[in-house]
Order: sequence, then structure tokens, then C-alpha cells
Amino acid sequence: MATQTFVLQVGVALLVVTVGLAAAYVQARRAQTQEATSRAMSVARTVASTPAVVDALASATPTAAVQDYAEDVRRGTGTDFVVVMTTAGVRYSHPDPSQVGQKFLGHIDAAVRGGEVVEDYTGTLGPSRRVVVPVQSDAGTVVGLVSVGIRRTALSRAVSEQLPGLLLAGAAAALLSGLGTGLVSRRTRRQTLGLGEEQLREMYEYYDAVLHAVTEGLLLVDQDGRLQLANDEAVRLLGLPDGASGRPLADLGLSPGLTAALSDGERREDELHVTDARVLVLGTAPAMWEGRRLGTVATLRDRTDLEHLTGELDSARGVTEALRSQAHESANRIHTIVSLIELGHVERALDFATDELAVTQQLTDDVVAADTEPALAALLVGKSAQASERGIDLRIAPGAQWPTGAVPVRDVVTIAGNLIDNAFDAVASLPPGSERRVEVDARVDDDHLVLEVSDSGPGLPEAGVDAVVRRGFSTKGEGRAGRRGIGLALVAQTIDRLGGTLDVTGPPGARFVVSLPLVPREEESRA
Repeated sequence: MATQTFVLQVGVALLVVTVGLAAAYVQARRAQTQEATSRAMSVARTVASTPAVVDALASATPTAAVQDYAEDVRRGTGTDFVVVMTTAGVRYSHPDPSQVGQKFLGHIDAAVRGGEVVEDYTGTLGPSRRVVVPVQSDAGTVVGLVSVGIRRTALSRAVSEQLPGLLLAGAAAALLSGLGTGLVSRRTRRQTLGLGEEQLREMYEYYDAVLHAVTEGLLLVDQDGRLQLANDEAVRLLGLPDGASGRPLADLGLSPGLTAALSDGERREDELHVTDARVLVLGTAPAMWEGRRLGTVATLRDRTDLEHLTGELDSARGVTEALRSQAHESANRIHTIVSLIELGHVERALDFATDELAVTQQLTDDVVAADTEPALAALLVGKSAQASERGIDLRIAPGAQWPTGAVPVRDVVTIAGNLIDNAFDAVASLPPGSERRVEVDARVDDDHLVLEVSDSGPGLPEAGVDAVVRRGFSTKGEGRAGRRGIGLALVAQTIDRLGGTLDVTGPPGARFVVSLPLVPREEESRA
């Protein structure tokens, strides 16, 4: 590509220089012609106003004095001929004395009428640039004519004398142009890394195809924190506006945490970030070229659905573990009851069995008696077993209700499961002997569904709802791959998608109140 550019620019430079030389040559010829015309006209007017010439023409008596005078003027002015003639064109003077008395060759009619003639004409001395002016008497009548001329060969010789200078100037211009073109070619070769146009075209085609085909979001951020590249998937995942390339990350509407992660230049692997609509897995690495850092390259993967499924799986795993523990505990209780019967303590065995059944059945009855979404009821039953195992007092408010189908099952599990798990973790961190209580209430308040989860834990910092639900907030330590703090962020994301609100209060303890708009079942079925 650099070679082709060099050849093209050299060709253009030579063409420009050639055209310039031709134009300069033509201009020089024109200038010489104009100068010769002006000089000849000045000489002719001077001769025409000389008294000796006027008297000789007025008396119609050609004398040798006129011939001598004309020749002196010709030699003194460097012209090729000075001809004094009558109005009929009969010469009184000529460089060739044999032509004196002969007819003048050229056009004189305009001069006879008092005008002036300027023309190129081939006379006895060959082609020449000539002028003809009238000679007027004191009375103002035209009594004769004066013609002064310069041969074309003299003009060409004068122009030829300027030609070496023009050629030298053209050569200098061509040399400078060649040097400049060479520098441009060298820079072009360096800028294109020595690649040809075909290689550059193929590289761009492959690069563009890969960017559009890759299933992960790909971003390139420069050292100044400006977005330089984003493929289709990255635009979709982040909801980037049109014309995002070249703009600072802070102007693209990204979350502060994600903006900081993309611009601080640190290396990251599988770090979770929650946006308004998605859970993203972020990986960043320095973008290097020949030891020079260009910026940061980042990859994004959509983990929204997987995170929801993970939450459901965690809930299911918790229920399973609780059931396994209950099975083990039930086996111990059965062995105890059987042993009491074998030892003859039948009454004590009956009381033991009745007390355990009453405690277990009470919470189940509270859940089953409520008009509650089956998925939420199952979740609460599982959480009750988990709470019992962890020594937590889980209380379900009397009359709790959550209409079936009012909210998608997955969203119910995400909201309730994460809030209850967060409450469990909060009270589990209390010192031994402290009250570990978690309360859950679900109700219909006018045209809204309200879910309330409160605990007796240490409470939350006075940082507002935004700080509590932002990605990464947690009362526990940072988990693997940034897993801590995702639960509350998912809760906030789900509530926002459903058009609800989240209110957080505390200490003492922590109280989360979720309010979701109630969609009538007939409207939901039509939708």
C-alpha cells in the first residue's frame, strides 16, 4: 500500500511539475510578447512625434536623414526595424536600403484613419510583432505612418534564455515533492505495519466478522476511560446508546461499579455485576501492543437466567438439607419414643411424641391455612425446617396471604427466598444467647401485594436503599467471584421490573417491605 501510494504521489508530482513548467513557459512567452509590443509602441510614438519626420512626410520629400535617423533609433532601442512611410505605404526608411521606396507589407488602414495597429505579420524580415502609428501634422491631419517591429525569433530567443531557470525551478520542485512523498510513504508503511491493501482489507473483514459473530460482549476502553469499541452483544447487554464509541464511560449511563471496573485498569476474572435488567459476568485484562498499554479489554457474559436458577437451586438445596436433617432428627425421636415404651414409660413417650408433633404441625398449619401461592408456601415450609436446624425462630404472620398467579413463580422465589436467606444470615451472626427471630408477612393492601421480612439482627448501615441493594453490598465477607451481595441486587432488579417498590428500615434489626402492583387474574389471563 505504501509503495502504491509512493508511485501515485510521484506521478501526481511529476504531472504537476510538468504542467507548471508548460504554464510558466507559456506565461513567459506572453510576457515577452507584451513587453516587446509595449517597447515597439513607445518607439513608434516617439519617432512619429519627431519634427524632422513630420516635416519630411508633410513635404513628401524623403531624405537620407530620415533613413539615418530611423536606423539610429532601431539600433539604439534594440528593435528589428523602424519604417517611416507615407499614408500610401511607400517606405522612407528600412534596415535594407534596397527596400526604401517599396510598398510596406502589412495592415495600415486603421493607422491611416488615426488609429494604431498591433499585429503579427510576416514581412521582408520574416515573422515579427509590429505596431503601426500615424504621424500627424500640426493641423491634426495624418501625413504619414511609422511602423516598429521585433522579429518572433528574437522573442523566442529571449524566452529560451529563461528556460534554464524554469527547468531548474521545476527540478527543485520535483525533488522536494519526491522527498515529501518518500516521507509520507515511509510513515504510511509504518502506520500500516507494512501490510498491503489486500491484507488490510482481509484483516478488517475478519475482524468485523469475528466481532459480530462472538457470543460474548466485547469492549475496549482506552487509557482516558473512553469507549473505543463495543460489539453487538456488548451493546445489547449494556443497552448502550447509538454513537457510544469515543464517548467517556461516565456518559453512557452505566452503573458506578461497572464504570469503575471498566476504567481502573485492573485485571478481573468472572466478577458479577448487576445492571437494571441483567446479571453480568465481567472479565477485564490490559490491552497491550509491543509493550505499550492501549487500554483495557473487557468481556461480558449474561448470567441473568442462570443466577435466577441458582437462587432457586439454592432454595431447593436448602429444603433438601432441611429434610435430610429432619429425617435424621425424626429417626432419633422415633428411637427415643420406642425406647421409652420398651422401658415402660408409655405416658412419657406419648407426651414426647405429642409435643414434637404440635411444634412441627403448628408452623405447617400456619402456612397451609393461608391463601398463599403454592410455590411460596413450599418455600416457607422448607425455610421453616432450615430455621429449626439453625436455631432460628421463623414466624409466619397469622392470616398471611399471597394470591396464586399474581406474580410469576420464579420472581416469588427470587424475592422471598433472597430476603429470608439474608435475614437468616443476619441473625445467625448474633452471639450465643441472643434472640434469633425472623418474621414473614404477606398480605394484599388495596391494589398492591405486600411482602414483609424482618429480623432481629444487627440491622443495616444508614446508607439508604440504593446502598443496600447495590451490587456487592453484604453483611458477610466477599465470596467467590463476587457472589456476595448479588441476592439483594437481584431482589431490587426483580421488583423494579415488576413495577414495585422496596422499603428498607433499621436498626434495630432490619425490615424489608416489598410492594408490588396487584394484577387482576382476568387481566393476567388476557395478557
